[in-house]
Amino acid sequence: MKNIQQLLDIMAALRHPQTGCPWDIKQTFRTIVPYTLEEAYEVADSIERGDMRELKSELGDLLFQVVFYAQMAKERGLFEFADVVDGINDKLVRRHPHVFADARFDTEQAVHDNWEKTKAAERDALADEKKASILEGVARSLPALKRAQKLQKRAARVGFDWPAIAPVLDKLNEEIAELRAAMQSGDQSAQREELGDLLFTCVNLARHLDVDSEEALRQCNHKFEKRFGFIEQQLQQQGRDIQQCHSDELEELWQKAKTWPA
Repeated sequence: MKNIQQLLDIMAALRHPQTGCPWDIKQTFRTIVPYTLEEAYEVADSIERGDMRELKSELGDLLFQVVFYAQMAKERGLFEFADVVDGINDKLVRRHPHVFADARFDTEQAVHDNWEKTKAAERDALADEKKASILEGVARSLPALKRAQKLQKRAARVGFDWPAIAPVLDKLNEEIAELRAAMQSGDQSAQREELGDLLFTCVNLARHLDVDSEEALRQCNHKFEKRFGFIEQQLQQQGRDIQQCHSDELEELWQKAKTWPA
């Protein structure tokens, strides 16, 4: 497509060693990663707010990240943008034999199982001669909650999992007790470790409830922002500063915020 080629040409011009942009020229695969993550979150934020106009713009920014990586790879003789497109085309066709071939699946779960089976076969094909870990390929750069859920899901596929929700709730109570003990000991390192165990168990509970832990926390953050904004609005109307309010008064406003319809 003409507009895609124009974008590739713009990227090449930005990276030109003599006439390009100094900032773009000095970037590497590693230095661009934080911007890629930021753009992905901005896409998610646009969707959450239902702002489709902004979504179009943010998707363009995210696409630019792909083009940036492809240009740097091209300069090193690794691959080009067309190779990236060919790769995803092949992968989508391969993972959807019920759409692009003659395979038939009776349920959505069967489709999902085949998807996971195909992904596992792809990982095996890329693995070295030594046995690759079941957990290999879960990106370390993922947000911690998202990565925890993916690690647990990967382990569960080989039977390393709680058989039901009840033991997970028991484990949650156990981790809370261990955190209390660490807090009483005053050992900062132990507190950090036990808090991590508690969070990991919370993610496990979310997985058993078929809830995305990252999305659940994002929604909770939004809810907190909305309710805290209500408190600020109420105090502003009274001409008061939140720092001058007693905790009991703030708790009363918080309870009102929980019933606020806005």
